[in-house]
Amino acid sequence: MPRPHPKEFRDDVVAIARQGETPIKQIAKDFGISESCLRNWLHAADVEDGAKPGVTRSESAELRDLKRRNKLLEQENEVLRRAAAYFAQAHLPGK
Repeated sequence: MPRPHPKEFRDDVVAIARQGETPIKQIAKDFGISESCLRNWLHAADVEDGAKPGVTRSESAELRDLKRRNKLLEQENEVLRRAAAYFAQAHLPGK
């Protein structure tokens, strides 16, 4: 998988494409990227700017962190549940 282009490069290409003076196909060719890649960058930039509905990068990162935290808390909860069950059985009368 090729390395992603730097953010500054993507921002510059998107700014040029937004000017609308040159067709997207030509801009993509000039910068050595595919037309679909440029269209994806334009869509992502529109979402980030609030021009189109969607999940922004910061929201996506926050959601990813929250899912990771939730998984950790569920694992901790399971450990505590098992420990409580173990200690509850250890103190049963008659043992």
